[in-house]
Amino acid sequence: MGQTEDPGRGVYAISVAAELVGMGQQNLRLYERKGLLEPGRTLGGTRQYSEDDLVTLRRIGDLLESGLNLAGIRMVLVLEADNRRLEQDLTEARSTATFWVKTSPKEARNVKGIR
Repeated sequence: MGQTEDPGRGVYAISVAAELVGMGQQNLRLYERKGLLEPGRTLGGTRQYSEDDLVTLRRIGDLLESGLNLAGIRMVLVLEADNRRLEQDLTEARSTATFWVKTSPKEARNVKGIR
């Protein structure tokens, strides 16, 4: 992965992040201004890019190569994030449903909050 176990923790300065993803520093600043990503900041205000940010920047690059403009890319990123959240919600709902299907009515009454 990189220098950190937490992919959301900012560890790369803008110059390093730009080099790692093959983009210019001004592009990274533009993408932040357009709301495509929000890198962490030090107490002094210096941007710190995480592994997750690098993944997002690479995705932005792919979408740009596909012909999308920044407004379209923003919509795609939002929809992809929504889809990941919904997939997680569905996984949790399936797990809950499986629990209740496997639980007898007598056992269900013993579950806290169920009568």
